[in-house]
Amino acid sequence: MIRTIQASQITDAVTDLFLKANRFIGDDVLDSITSAMEVEPSPQGKAVLNQLIQNYEIAKEELMPVCQDTGMAVVFIEIGQDVHIANGGLEEAINEGVRQAYEKGYLRKSVVGDPLFNRTNTKDNTPAIIYPRIVPGDKVHILAVAKGFGSENMSALKMLVPADGIEGVKKFILQTVENAGPNPCPPIVVGVGIGGTFELAALMAKRMTAAPLTRRNKNPEYAALEDELLEKINKLGIGPAGIGGQTTALKVNIASAATHIAGLPVAVNICCHAARHAETTI
Repeated sequence: MIRTIQASQITDAVTDLFLKANRFIGDDVLDSITSAMEVEPSPQGKAVLNQLIQNYEIAKEELMPVCQDTGMAVVFIEIGQDVHIANGGLEEAINEGVRQAYEKGYLRKSVVGDPLFNRTNTKDNTPAIIYPRIVPGDKVHILAVAKGFGSENMSALKMLVPADGIEGVKKFILQTVENAGPNPCPPIVVGVGIGGTFELAALMAKRMTAAPLTRRNKNPEYAALEDELLEKINKLGIGPAGIGGQTTALKVNIASAATHIAGLPVAVNICCHAARHAETTI
């Protein structure tokens, strides 16, 4: 049986999600930073973590963005195959939701229409980057990610080969974080995609930046790799705000996919401590 969802419902949901993502930090992030502050040995690092917590509290009380870079709008949307979207197109509905959120919330509009020859601001933070997926059922699930570019610019992808093995994978991930240094506003969340193709690895890495910090990888080998990488990253000494300490990253989240016998794609998408995302189901 086909279920009809109005395009305006998607617009309203997207508006609400981007306002929420930019104003309210997730409980998982807050808990992680609070726990890190208790064990951070660097006085300067501890002070930075304390300031982040205060900043989150002010943003929540004053309904202000947690950071001046309110991000480029990225939307992962899963559409049930038994859903019909009426009275409007999907992309138009999403972009209208982004437009309304960034105008209503007085959020910084950071999108330029052309990347190279005419970098003129579109003035409403559209178009959004949209990743639709058809799934079973009659519901629509929306994950809204406000991705800042201080961290996005520090991300990387490398087409390793099977001979590089797990040591090559670890080396690339650690080098990417070390090269990023203070630029992505640590502590960071490190999203990693391993396998698939050039573009799928990057997409998985992006999705992993919005995975809960409480997530435990279902594959014990990948779970152990996440733990090992987090430990090694936090021994780099970059620390909160890049001024030293052991809290460089809050979490490493890895997603994997089947790949070609000749390939071992690895993507690292870095996200700042704010990790702005929100989701809902219609």
